[in-house]
Amino acid sequence: MSEEILINITPMETRVAVVENGVLQEVYIERTRRRGIVGNIYKGKVVRVLPGMQAAFVDIGLERAAFIHAADVVPANRPNGAEVESISSLLHEGQSLIVQVTKEPIGTKGARLTTHLSIPSRYLVYMPHTPHTGVSQRIEDEVERERLRNIVESVEPEGADKQGGFIIRTAAEGFGEEEILADTHFLYRLWGAVERRCKGAKNKSIIYEDLPLFMRTMRDFVRPEIEKIRIDSRENFTKLKEFVQEFVPSLENKVEYYPGERPIFDLYGVEDEIQKALGRKVQLKSGGYLVIDQTEAMTTIDVNTGAFVGHRNLEETIFKTNLEAATAIVRQLRLRNLGGIIILDFIDMEDPEHQRQVLRLLEKNLERDHAKTKLTGVTELGLVQMTRKRTRESLEQVMCEPCPTCEARGTLKTPETVCYEIFREILREERAYGSDTYLVLAAQPVVDRLLDEESASVADLELFINKTIKFQVETLYSQEQFDIVLL
Repeated sequence: MSEEILINITPMETRVAVVENGVLQEVYIERTRRRGIVGNIYKGKVVRVLPGMQAAFVDIGLERAAFIHAADVVPANRPNGAEVESISSLLHEGQSLIVQVTKEPIGTKGARLTTHLSIPSRYLVYMPHTPHTGVSQRIEDEVERERLRNIVESVEPEGADKQGGFIIRTAAEGFGEEEILADTHFLYRLWGAVERRCKGAKNKSIIYEDLPLFMRTMRDFVRPEIEKIRIDSRENFTKLKEFVQEFVPSLENKVEYYPGERPIFDLYGVEDEIQKALGRKVQLKSGGYLVIDQTEAMTTIDVNTGAFVGHRNLEETIFKTNLEAATAIVRQLRLRNLGGIIILDFIDMEDPEHQRQVLRLLEKNLERDHAKTKLTGVTELGLVQMTRKRTRESLEQVMCEPCPTCEARGTLKTPETVCYEIFREILREERAYGSDTYLVLAAQPVVDRLLDEESASVADLELFINKTIKFQVETLYSQEQFDIVLL
């Protein structure tokens, strides 16, 4: 499988596209004014303790206070598997706390925090408060897992007071002892610098900031099968080269500067794909389509045959549509960065073998997803339930905002509905205040309906209240807005 990473950098934002076989699979956006904060370490101040929720709010200097659960607070002495203490015994208002962000602020929710600190490098994640060595589950070969674990556990800590443990990342698979040991010593030095900054830091200040997106890409997302990493900024290409030479020398020959006049994201139609990923409907090649609805509680994905009529019989048509949808759904999850609870409504299949094949294909495609996923079987209602770990905002949340006209409902009241609201409001005003004449200010479609289809109703209302009603178009009003002026 051919894979490339395209990096587009402007003074305002950085965008990274992961392209597989010429098709966009993932996109990451980081705005200069609103950089991602997952992985950042802060010195915060506890502003409120909530015993009923076993949680506390911590001010780390952001717009909204961040949230930490009792299970994410490291106590002085808690044996493995011990019950989590009450939040009141762990934290108190006004207390200073060193915390790390595990989830970005999303919507109205503040950032999620932990005191289980960790610092990542290319091959390892160092956990200063957790004396344990773990290996990524994506490394399946038991011999390789044991080899890597032995290398890491053989490292002598730098300094008698050094403790903690490591998680061996997927990227470490196949690499030698020299590279792994270099990573451990680098992380020990980095943690030493973080500790020194902790001692002199003030409340609500940042202590450690993660790498910018284009460097994080090299550390977190680049796999051996990546053929090219192309970047369109000469200045940042030099920085990226230096970073790669120091930390990932095996990738040095894969990094290229893209000087072309044609924008780098136009190479594989990335811009068009991003625009499509903001819509509800996703067309399938067969003629079927998906409908994706993202809500506060969950995301639902509905599969439809659409224009696809098949060649043999209905069951075969449904099966082929569902197979195509399974691949398309995983791509959309990655591309839109959808997280949380996800409900997949495949077209009902009678044959249990067809159900199994669709689920197997879904699981196979999910193996390539960076985010952690969990999939259930088909429920009695024919739905597939799954979860996908959410650590940052979805593509829609990054690029869009709720519509002020419909207030994020996705629908507008019809002109007919607004007309009847106007009639009720006029009756209300007449009973409360009374006036010789009423002037209705409304949008063009509403006034047109009042003067045409509802003209008989307007005449009846004028006769009933024995008053004159006039109308005036307000071009700046939305379809649902209106005002009634007493003259």
